[in-house]
Amino acid sequence: MWAEQTQKLNLAFAAINTTILVLSSVTCQMGVWAAERFQPHRTGSLLQVNRWGMHEWTTLTFLMGAAFIGGQVYEYAELIGHGVAINSHPYGSVFYLTTGFHGLHVIGGLLAFLFLLGRSFSARRFGHHEATTAIVVSYYWHFVDVVWIALFGAIYLIR
Repeated sequence: MWAEQTQKLNLAFAAINTTILVLSSVTCQMGVWAAERFQPHRTGSLLQVNRWGMHEWTTLTFLMGAAFIGGQVYEYAELIGHGVAINSHPYGSVFYLTTGFHGLHVIGGLLAFLFLLGRSFSARRFGHHEATTAIVVSYYWHFVDVVWIALFGAIYLIR
């Protein structure tokens, strides 16, 4: 059943969606480095990414994570159209439970980014507390990304 059902997966789309999520770890880390420099916002124009602060990098990371979730929703709709639903057979159950559980954790990370941005904007002075929050949120985000890489390999590459 696994070999038959994996043929319905869109590997190219999933690879692009995975690339977006993995690159969001890069932008997240850029935000951490800006936070460690105590640079909450950009010091140049918006097009000068080398002068971006934590706010810009975190916002871009949030948008990339949201795009990943949007891609998952699109993929779910496509698979349901091909007869792969959570209740159709064991493969559907395993697919939706693992990717859905991961998706919930990505949404949790997105909420953490909103919390981080809110805390940073409301702080009178950007200091160690805000930088530490950025670091802790990044640990979570990187972990969620590493878990997805393992899931991607197991779900999309093992046929």
